[in-house]
Amino acid sequence: MWCDNCLLLLPLRGGAIAWGVVMFLYSLAGGIFLLNWGQYFFFVFPEWQIYGGIGIGVAVAAALSILALSNRSYIWTRVCKFIWPFIIVICAVRAIIMIVELQRGKDKVQWECAHGGVLWTESSEAGYGSSASFPAGFCTSGFSSLYAAFIVGLLVDLAFQLYMFFLVWRFQKRLEHYQNMKGPFYGGYYNA
Repeated sequence: MWCDNCLLLLPLRGGAIAWGVVMFLYSLAGGIFLLNWGQYFFFVFPEWQIYGGIGIGVAVAAALSILALSNRSYIWTRVCKFIWPFIIVICAVRAIIMIVELQRGKDKVQWECAHGGVLWTESSEAGYGSSASFPAGFCTSGFSSLYAAFIVGLLVDLAFQLYMFFLVWRFQKRLEHYQNMKGPFYGGYYNA
């Protein structure tokens, strides 16, 4: 027996669109944060730009999913279903590397906080600085809180991505199973 509503927290199409909007907003915000202030947390040159770019890539995938679900497009839903597993694997690898690199740079982050939020000396000499200054709120909470927040945030991000993949897959299966039935649109349920 086929279960149409198994594991759904919200109605399928509308809930998936809402889930995609939430993912789009926080991924875009996270990507912009890493592009602007990532050099204060990660100390090898293109590292924070790669992490921020991946975050913006997740936002683009969420936007594509929103558009595919909004249009009830079978082709674009399949494209999104194809894209999400790659994004999930890339983000899982990114999460592992970010956690390891943040732990490795722990002393440098603490040094930056102890010196009023200035950029680490070697990073500053290499010209990694930007016009953005180190956010003071990160220093007041301490490194262990910051580290825990990064880990929890990355794990929640992966869980959100897995659930978005499930929603896109589920919507595609609904389109496949009911392609000949018109549903509540265009003339009533199943045109009996």
